Amino acid sequence: MNTMNPKVKLASYDNSWYSPGAGRIKRMLWYLSSTLFFKSGWHFGYRWKRLLLRMYGAKLGKNVIVKPGVNIKYPWNLEIGNDVWIGERAWIDNLGKVKIGDNACLSQDCLLLCGNHDYSKSTFDLLVGDIQIGDGAWVGARAVVGPGVQVGHHAVLSLGSVATSNLEAGKIYRGNPAVFVKERKILE
Repeated sequence: MNTMNPKVKLASYDNSWYSPGAGRIKRMLWYLSSTLFFKSGWHFGYRWKRLLLRMYGAKLGKNVIVKPGVNIKYPWNLEIGNDVWIGERAWIDNLGKVKIGDNACLSQDCLLLCGNHDYSKSTFDLLVGDIQIGDGAWVGARAVVGPGVQVGHHAVLSLGSVATSNLEAGKIYRGNPAVFVKERKILE
């Protein structure tokens, strides 16, 4: 056991400053709805999922595809453009705002993570940052986008990679942390 001082004091953790943007009853109803219609492996149809997301305050464009097993923490913090695909078991942990542009793709098991903790403080304070995914961007399977990250339009975060800083438009990134690999060329 390490005896360095100061020590982490999780008992002193306080995130009372944070507001999820909805009352307890709305959050409970969303939890039940998301468990039944989103997180489950059953396919209820895209129209029903879009209707539920809108009922809970999400802003959605046309033809949004949400596959089975998707976890969305707070739909009222979510804005999705037209013709967006969200793959199986994607997790949108949107303690902050998440904006996804037109024709963007979130592949299977990817994670958009708006929250983290300040490891430099003994109280392990909550940190929250908004995420923006640009038009035509692709977040690959099992890739992670961290708090405050902007994925530029038509950028690619490849399979299993971790974006801890902004990704420039039209470029492909890979690794942990993700680094620039090459320009993205889209053929007609």
